[in-house]
Amino acid sequence: MLKLRDSFFFLPILCFCFVFFVDGSVHEYNGEKFVGKGNAFVVHGGSEGIYSSFADPYNVTATIGDSYIRFEKVTFRRPKEAANFSSKAIQAVVFEVEDRDTIGGSAYGGQRAVCCTADLAKLGVCLEGEVIYRPSTENPNWPKVFGISFNGDDEVATLRSRSIKITKTGMYNLYFIHCDVNLQDLTVEGKTIWKNPNGYLPGRMAPLMNFYGFMSLVFVILGIFWFSQYARFWREIFPLQNCITLVITLGMLEMALWYFDYAEFNESGIRPVGITMWAVSFGTIKRTVSWIIILMVSMGYGVVRPTLGGLTSKVIMLGATFFLASEVLEVVENVGAVSDLSGKARLFLVLPVAILDAFFILWIFTSLSATLNKLQARRMTVKLDIYRKFTNALAVAVIMSVGWICYELYFKLNDVYNEQWQNAWIIPAFWQVLSFSLLCVICVLWAPSQNSMRYAYSDEANEDFDKDDTTLTLIKPSSTTMKDFKTAAEARPVQGHNGASNGDLEEDKTE
Repeated sequence: MLKLRDSFFFLPILCFCFVFFVDGSVHEYNGEKFVGKGNAFVVHGGSEGIYSSFADPYNVTATIGDSYIRFEKVTFRRPKEAANFSSKAIQAVVFEVEDRDTIGGSAYGGQRAVCCTADLAKLGVCLEGEVIYRPSTENPNWPKVFGISFNGDDEVATLRSRSIKITKTGMYNLYFIHCDVNLQDLTVEGKTIWKNPNGYLPGRMAPLMNFYGFMSLVFVILGIFWFSQYARFWREIFPLQNCITLVITLGMLEMALWYFDYAEFNESGIRPVGITMWAVSFGTIKRTVSWIIILMVSMGYGVVRPTLGGLTSKVIMLGATFFLASEVLEVVENVGAVSDLSGKARLFLVLPVAILDAFFILWIFTSLSATLNKLQARRMTVKLDIYRKFTNALAVAVIMSVGWICYELYFKLNDVYNEQWQNAWIIPAFWQVLSFSLLCVICVLWAPSQNSMRYAYSDEANEDFDKDDTTLTLIKPSSTTMKDFKTAAEARPVQGHNGASNGDLEEDKTE
């Protein structure tokens, strides 16, 4: 008897494909070869979250509000030397992630197979050489399975163009599968178009377009506040405030570019490489500059010290390394076909960035501790108060970051098939909100004002500090002779409480 269990065959394939999505709603196939998986040969055609079509009983919206997967000129090609026989069917299998158990089966509880074997065919549940599937319990018309075969000496077989309308919101997957061991070096060409009701933007990315639009607005509001203060008190500006101005400008550009990137993607179905590259680059520059500025502030640059001295080259080297590692990671994740990247390759790119982040945090808090001690020793209460607030804000940000990383790991470990794709946009959005919140705290602490120079480095403060040190050393024994001391005292007579001069007092002491 046929037993359909959990889809163990599709588990590794789905784990791979759900973590790394194809970047566009227009999925192009340029000679991809079929790969052996179990007793089947497979090409992954795409995985996307798709919302159901809008309800339209009067057909007013036509195809505007429709969700669909459309096949256009999907062609299978075999080498000329292998084109001497009629093949078994090459099938396209489209299913929603909740229906993954309907694909494949096993006879008598044996090893699970995707292609129908001779034993299964004897049971009359499938045709030998074709994909095993059974109708979904929720929707008998799913999964969608259709195909084409090579006849005689044909070198090319083309699927008929068709559209599959999506009537249920879910994560949909497409695989091209064949079970013919004689089809050597078979490749697939053409494209499929995946569309949501509001455009071509994949479902998991759709909320990000609105999010970046909102972030662009709040960055503009922050920019208006900062630049108005900057223009009003431009004579009181010190170097740290110029650095903050640079970060705000980069943030405004990054948010705007990400919004236009997703808007163009939604309109055309093809991700604009140029805009994506600019958005990635501005974002990486902003993060690098932000890390460097926070590190410099933690070291007291522009507040208790005029330069970083010998640390300048080390800070620049660390920033350059972070920029390079982050740029490579962001380009690979956002530009091109991300599904071509294996888990190990992505881990190889993520680890350097994570290590550099940790190094920045360690260096920042070590420097902050030293700076706070200096400010406390010099009794610079105004600057000390600001630095304490800055330290508290950083500590809260780090704690929230660690907590969110734990949540992110939990989210991914408990969502193997990406069934929570509708909430996945929250993970990258959180990091943007957190960095913006920290930027706002810094803007409030060091906002341009008529008293801005009170928070900047001052030579006078250091001179006062030197004088304090000198005053403290006067209690030590001096080599000054008594004659000199007496002469100095007589030159500055001061009336005491008993009417005697200091000179008289000194004379009494010497006697």
